[in-house]
This record gives sequence, C-alpha cells and structure tokens, in this order.
Amino acid sequence: DTIWKMTNLYIQSVQSPFDDPRLGAAAIGALSRADAMGLLPQQITCLDNSAIEELGTGMLEAGIGQAILSELSRQLCTDPDRMTTLLERINEALDESPAPAYEWRTLHSTLGLNLLAKLLGISQSSARRYLSGNRSTPDKIAARLHFLVFIVGDLSGVYNDIGIQRWFARPRKRLNGHTPAQFLIDNWQPEDNNPMQVRELARSLVFSSVT
Repeated sequence: DTIWKMTNLYIQSVQSPFDDPRLGAAAIGALSRADAMGLLPQQITCLDNSAIEELGTGMLEAGIGQAILSELSRQLCTDPDRMTTLLERINEALDESPAPAYEWRTLHSTLGLNLLAKLLGISQSSARRYLSGNRSTPDKIAARLHFLVFIVGDLSGVYNDIGIQRWFARPRKRLNGHTPAQFLIDNWQPEDNNPMQVRELARSLVFSSVT
C-alpha cells in the first residue's frame, strides 16, 4: 500500500468510504494541501471522517471554505459522490487562498530564514517582520509564499528538511542546467513560466516516488 508522509500527514490505513479511488484521491489532495500550508492541527494517520474533521478545524481557523465545509460535514459517510465533489472544491479553495500567517511558520521551519527570503526575493529583515506579524505580508509576497509552500509540500514527501534545502541549490537537467533557486528570481510571479517549471519538477518527484 502507498504511504503518504509529509509534516503532519502519515496515512497508514484507509476507512470506508475513502477506499473509493476518486474520493480517496480528493481527500488526500485536500489534506496534502492543508498540511503544506500548516493547517493540520494534529498528526493524521488514518484516512477517515476524523481526518476530514481535522482538515475542517484547520481551514476554519484560517478562514477558508466555511460554506463548503459546512455542507461537507452534513455529507460525511452519507453520499460519497457529493463528498468527492465538495473535497475537490476544497482543493480549489486551498489553491486559491494564501494563508501567510500559517505559511510563514511552516516554510521558515523547513527552509530557514536565509533561503526563504532568497526564494521570495526579499530581504531577511523584511522576512523577519512578516514572519513575526509585525508587518502585514504584501499580496505579491503572499502569492509567492503560497506557491512556494506547495513546492515544499511536494518535496517533503521525498526529502527531509536538509534535502529540501539542497534541492533548490542543485542544477537540474529539466531546468537546462539551472538550479530551482535560479528560476525563482527577478520579481517572479507564480504564473510565470520559470516558477511553473520548478513546481512541475517538484510534482514529478512525488509521482515517481509512488509508482
């Protein structure tokens, strides 16, 4: 069986109805995104209703997806097809909802302040102020932070913290011999081609590790 392991996500068993492939994939997708964003309050080892309840707790605290979560809580174990649709909507909501108050902490823990500031294209002093909450994170920096959190989330399924840090500094054939860090420069935006190549490279590692 495939075991998914990230920061607070270590699925070792699956309960009905999450053994349905489409529902299980939607649930793992939502949990993985929430975990990468620092929104899972407790370690999750079983894919069941309680895992989805933990997901809801973290999302509500961050102010994400309240209406979707309310409907999902009424559907648990009653309508797997509707649950799948709602979890897919939660995936979209998480993709589109930067949560810098949480994401600063999880990325700082994994990357350290120096590398994190470098990848975001800001000074360490600015990063320190945003991390502490002494200054609000500008929208463009929050967007980069949110994008970066999913890259690191994918990498955390393969590497430990030191391995993730080294990954950004090693030349990659798929990046024409450049390092991932070199593709995240010049006031980059998530929709730019170079950052998208970095994210696809990180994603490819996850798929290769479970095949």
